[in-house]
Amino acid sequence: MTDMDGVLVHEGRMIPGADEFIARLRETGRPFLVLTNNSIYTPRDLQFRLRTSGIDLPVESIWTSALATASFLDDQRPQGSAYVVGEAGLTTALHEIGYVLTDRAPDYVVLGETRTYSFEAVTTAIRLIRNGARWVATNPDPTGPSADGVLPATGAVAALISRATEVEPYFIGKPNSLMMRAAMNRLQAHSEATVMVGDRMDTDIIAGLEAGMRTVLVLTGITQAEEVDRFPYRPNRVVASIADLVDEVG
Repeated sequence: MTDMDGVLVHEGRMIPGADEFIARLRETGRPFLVLTNNSIYTPRDLQFRLRTSGIDLPVESIWTSALATASFLDDQRPQGSAYVVGEAGLTTALHEIGYVLTDRAPDYVVLGETRTYSFEAVTTAIRLIRNGARWVATNPDPTGPSADGVLPATGAVAALISRATEVEPYFIGKPNSLMMRAAMNRLQAHSEATVMVGDRMDTDIIAGLEAGMRTVLVLTGITQAEEVDRFPYRPNRVVASIADLVDEVG
């Protein structure tokens, strides 16, 4: 398993060697998934975005926090209802499991990523939660990257809603190992035979560790080499980039 942003691409541009790494996985028939906490896009959208950057992979090989959230809700309350603050990646995933999207006494409030957080939508979410709706969020990331700098992300908006409701959400995406275990089930893989490649110690590496996987940190994203020792846990390996792993796929 590999993270997407910071491992394969950076701000829409392919990280050198990422195309060779994915091509080698496909050539050898090794099962793999590309993971992302971003819930804005559907897997098909992400497939297209990766292809335009030079990376070609099947849509079935993409696992998002939106898909993991839908899987969780389908297991907890099948055929339920939800009020969603998010984009097509999340609403499509919920529609596909048979959920009804409504603001009338929903079973859940579901918070995801969006570039246009609406004050009205956030206010509705707060009122529904205060009236008893359960609530989950696709991921706890407080910020996300952009060409102009960081942007507030799901975790930051979740903090606002939590302060207003005095209720904490259940976060589905990394570092929750629930997302990783759902991904392993999708691959029909065992943790002892699975490796997680990521660029963040606080999400990718700890998620892989807690799911029982071996972990590899690449230094092309968020966590830098001098920061690794600050954490109470370590990855199994640290490499400069995904290019260093190409020859090890066999």
